[in-house]
Amino acid sequence: MKSEIVQTDKRIALIPKLAKEREHLKYVIKQVKINKVSYLFVAPFMTLFTLFYIVPVIMSIFYSFTYYNILEPPKFIGWLNYIKLFLDDDIFLIAIKNTFLFALITGPISYIACFMFAWMVNEYPPNIRAIITLLLSAPSLSGNMYMIWQVIFSGDNYGYLNGFLLRTGIIRESIQWLQDPKYMMAVIIIATLWINLGISFLAFIAGLQGIDRNIYEAAAIDGVKNRWQELWYITLPAMRPILMFGAVMQITSTFNVGDICVALAGFPSVDYAAHTVVTHLMDYGSIRFEMGYASAIATVLFAIMVGSNKLIQNLLRKVGE
Repeated sequence: MKSEIVQTDKRIALIPKLAKEREHLKYVIKQVKINKVSYLFVAPFMTLFTLFYIVPVIMSIFYSFTYYNILEPPKFIGWLNYIKLFLDDDIFLIAIKNTFLFALITGPISYIACFMFAWMVNEYPPNIRAIITLLLSAPSLSGNMYMIWQVIFSGDNYGYLNGFLLRTGIIRESIQWLQDPKYMMAVIIIATLWINLGISFLAFIAGLQGIDRNIYEAAAIDGVKNRWQELWYITLPAMRPILMFGAVMQITSTFNVGDICVALAGFPSVDYAAHTVVTHLMDYGSIRFEMGYASAIATVLFAIMVGSNKLIQNLLRKVGE
């Protein structure tokens, strides 16, 4: 008898909640009808985004729990791919270390450099600002920029850096910058910082241009005394959405590093000194065709990027407080 009374009370308590959900559903349907033209314009992008981004991520997560070599149907094996990844695959652990080292150095430096350059360039007259913007964003917009760094850090006497150091007497024999594990990652970091400078730079320039100048005048009246206070209390809070966009772009580019490692250090690199999670993924996905294992690597990388994105969001919320 008591159990029936309890169940009845629960059903009665659910009635207001169900009513609210129905009202909310009616409101959503009404808004869709009102804004149906806008949804029609968004529909092609959302369709492509779903087919080529969301669906592949879901499929990758599914395949990560299978043995799949393309030739045979996927065979469910549970957590074996992940167990092998973290307990048996020593090369993957090297790749994780290299990727985090690369991301912790290039991510913050590139992000701060992009914003500081944008902040300084924004003060120039429009004509000069346009020229400087083009020069700073050109490396990230141009294709195959790795060739420049291959020539600079070439291991023979014709490499620009080796030639300069030999002529000045700093070294007596050529250094194998792209083959020696001591220098390999440092060279890749330097090249990446230069190439990635324009990734967030253009977004930050656009964000700075969109801030109303009247806000700065009002802030000066309220007691803001110098440019650094303007930056912290006005510019950064006003640019919070752009800062978030720039952070997402930087996280994606730093954790997704792979092409530049292959172009400069070869594949595989000597002693896996430039081996990253992406190159490990390329190895198992594009060469060995172990798609289940490759999907597990991709899922781990996706989880790392999502976690980093959440951490950056929490940090950016404190800007201007």
